[in-house]
Order: sequence, then structure tokens, then C-alpha cells
Amino acid sequence: MALGSSDRSVGTASPASGVPLTRQRGRHTGVGRAHPLVALLWLSPAIALIAGIVVFPSVMLFQASRSRYSITGLRRGEAGWDNYANVLTHPDLPVVLRNTAIWVVAVVALTVVISLALAQLLVKDFPGRRVVRWAVIVPWAASLVITSQIFVLLYDYNYGLINHVLTTIGLRSESIDFLGDDRLTMASMVVVGVFVSLPFTTFVFIAGLNAIPDEVVEAAQVDGASGWQRWRMIILPLLRPALMIASVLNVIYVFNSFPVIYTLNDRNPGFSHDTMITFMYKLAFKSQEKDVGMSAATGVINVLLILVVVVVYLKVINWREETR
Repeated sequence: MALGSSDRSVGTASPASGVPLTRQRGRHTGVGRAHPLVALLWLSPAIALIAGIVVFPSVMLFQASRSRYSITGLRRGEAGWDNYANVLTHPDLPVVLRNTAIWVVAVVALTVVISLALAQLLVKDFPGRRVVRWAVIVPWAASLVITSQIFVLLYDYNYGLINHVLTTIGLRSESIDFLGDDRLTMASMVVVGVFVSLPFTTFVFIAGLNAIPDEVVEAAQVDGASGWQRWRMIILPLLRPALMIASVLNVIYVFNSFPVIYTLNDRNPGFSHDTMITFMYKLAFKSQEKDVGMSAATGVINVLLILVVVVVYLKVINWREETR
């Protein structure tokens, strides 16, 4: 009876104040709902940062995409949607879009596959594992321009180390023009793109593998599952959240990879090996027109393209289910 009366008294009013005891307890313990202005005050630094580096540049980019500029970059008035029409009817746009698709798909796919293999190796305990992990981080820590320039030297037709080794050991009688031959330029750039994308992706997969409980894998092994069955039926499904994160971030990162493509492809005239990012840059600074408005319109189109690709990918893999 004492317990029942105690339970009923929790929600009753206090004789002195007429306020329910639950409300009094919440008041004395400091439990309550914060005022919206207080929350807004705490969020104001983040809101100001987002407004300054995301919202404001986006608005200015869209405004520039609907403006006309002189060859020196001075705004000359409104252009309406003419810049977008000029970009969409540009004779080199189909080639640039094809290069962009090949670049993104090849780099992301190869990066994911190779990173999965590296992560499987680096989660195992073997002598020198720490040194190998440090070595994998190096391309991530180095500047993309420096890394790309090193590959330019490695690919060099006359003095490159790769051609020197191939001709010395007798595999080639003459040098290979990695960056000058139209058949090899994109493949040579993809190699560099994969090289600089491996560290981040590998360590994402290492974190995902370390989060998988050992008991689950051991239970499957006790039940007689082979190594391939354990990897396909247990490890890979549990690794899907990490796979989703790595894929989405790599798509965005690779699509916007300007230093690699521009450094390796700077010697080639025209747009035959450019992606949308370098195409946008060349429209503003390298083409004969030097059209800032068209370049800004291309920038807006690039944002829309990457958003569409990411949304479609998340929709296909049902990301809400994968991240639970």
C-alpha cells in the first residue's frame, strides 16, 4: 500500500504551491526546454560559417552565371540564360562529359576494389604493419600538385623513370608517350587519381572492418563457412555503411579533382582530355573567349550534376537501411 500511495503522489499537486511535484522536480534539477534564442545563439558561429563559405559564394556564382563579362573580367550587364545555352551547345561538351564519366567511374571503382584488398591486409597482424600503414598515408599527406608533378616526371617521354626502366630491361624498344598519346592520356591520369584516393578509402574500410564483431565471424567459421563465404555473406554486408561513405565521398572528391587533371593535361591543347572541372577553368582563363559567365554557368551545372549523381546513388542503395 505504501508503494502504491507513493506512486500516486508523484503527479499530485503540492499543498503549498499547487504545482505538480513532477514540474517542481524538473525545476529544481534544471531539466527544461531551452529558449529558441539560446539555441540560435549557440548555433550562430556554425550558421555564419555556412553562410559565408557556402551560401554567399553559391549566390554569387549563380549571379555570375547570368551576367556578361568583358575579356578583362568586368561585368557588363545581364545575360539571362544565354550562358547556360552557350555551355549546353558547346561543341566540345559531349567529349568533356564522356571524359568526366570515364574519369569518375574508373577512379572510384578501382579505388574501392584496391582499397578493400589493402584494408583486408592492414587489419591483420604482421611484422611491419605500422610502417605499411604510414606508407599508405603518404599520398594523402602530400600536396596533390606535388604528387601530380612527380608523376609528370615519371611519365616523361625522354627522361621519365618508367620509360627508362622499360627500355633498360628490354620490355620496350622505344619510350611511351603516356601524356601525349590520346590513347594513353586518360589511363595515365586514372592511375594518378587512384593513387591519391587510396589512403582515405583504405582507412575508411579499416575502420569499418575493425567495427565488425569478431564473435560473428568466429561463429560462421565454427559453422563451417569458408573464407570466401565469411567474406561475402558476413563481412561485406556489415561493411556496407563504410562502403557507402567511401563511395559517395570519393565521387564528390574525384569529380572535383582539379589539380591532378590540370597538372597532367596542361600540355595538351583544346578540351579532348578535360573533365567538367578543368573545362570550367579553361573557359574562364585559357580559351580564346575567356568567358567568365560561361565558366560560372558550367560551375552551376557541375554542382547540379554531382547532386544528381549522389542522390541517385543513395536512392539505389537505400542509404537509410544501410546506415542503421
